[in-house]
Amino acid sequence: MKWQGRRGSRNVVRRGGGRGRVGGGAGIGGVGAIVILLLGWYFGVDVSQFVDLGGSGAPTTQNASEMTEADRRAEQFVSVVLADTEEVWAEILPQQAGIAYDEPTLVIFKGAVRSACGGASAETGPFYCPSDETAYLDTDFFVTLEQRLGAGGDFAAAYVIAHEVAHHVQQEVGTLRQVNELRARSDEATSNALSVRTELQADCYAGIWARAARDKFGSLERGDIAEAMNAAAQIGDDTLQRNAGQVVRPHTFTHGTSDQRQRWFARGYDSGNMADCDTFSANRL
Repeated sequence: MKWQGRRGSRNVVRRGGGRGRVGGGAGIGGVGAIVILLLGWYFGVDVSQFVDLGGSGAPTTQNASEMTEADRRAEQFVSVVLADTEEVWAEILPQQAGIAYDEPTLVIFKGAVRSACGGASAETGPFYCPSDETAYLDTDFFVTLEQRLGAGGDFAAAYVIAHEVAHHVQQEVGTLRQVNELRARSDEATSNALSVRTELQADCYAGIWARAARDKFGSLERGDIAEAMNAAAQIGDDTLQRNAGQVVRPHTFTHGTSDQRQRWFARGYDSGNMADCDTFSANRL
């Protein structure tokens, strides 16, 4: 991916190891929260909205460590990718959904952070909090993505960022609020099924972004889409459970299988049309 020397977003906020901008419900607390966060990260489940490590309000850090050169490089990369998503969705959302795009904030942190959805740490993995319309990302995540999950490459990381921004797009059009209301009234199996459709739509929107980035910025290079497809495969629920030595249990899936995640990303990339990302009315995921 061609990203060096390009415009960064003004909406990236650093928390921990330095301060400043870059590029320009009851929760569960205590030891139980830590266990849930660890399980959520390992199985690819965003559990941040269910966890509260105490307190509320604006993001803060705990045990922030010194920023490294790798951290700063990661920040700049995130800033460029976020800027690209801003330009893409500022065009697509008015054209295809008839609404203006309100840019999200992306918080980069080290160690631990607080969001309006509760506390989180590096083990939580990247997540989007609809309450403050902010995405959260630990700078060590890219190392984890490559070394623990086998999904290396800058465009694999870009796909993950685009996926979290896609949740903000869902927030903008009202999908996320409707789904969360339905999930709150549903049993566990139904809630999980709704979560899968939500996540697969975000994958599809990430594919739309990748197509637009190719056409608008010329930033994609040979092998970039393969990197994104590999990342989608490595973080599928079935693959994560197998790699954890677990029996694959489809009723527990919250993000979709590797095949489903690849298929919906590819659908968005091939189409470029939000209407083709309607996972909620699809008979086959």
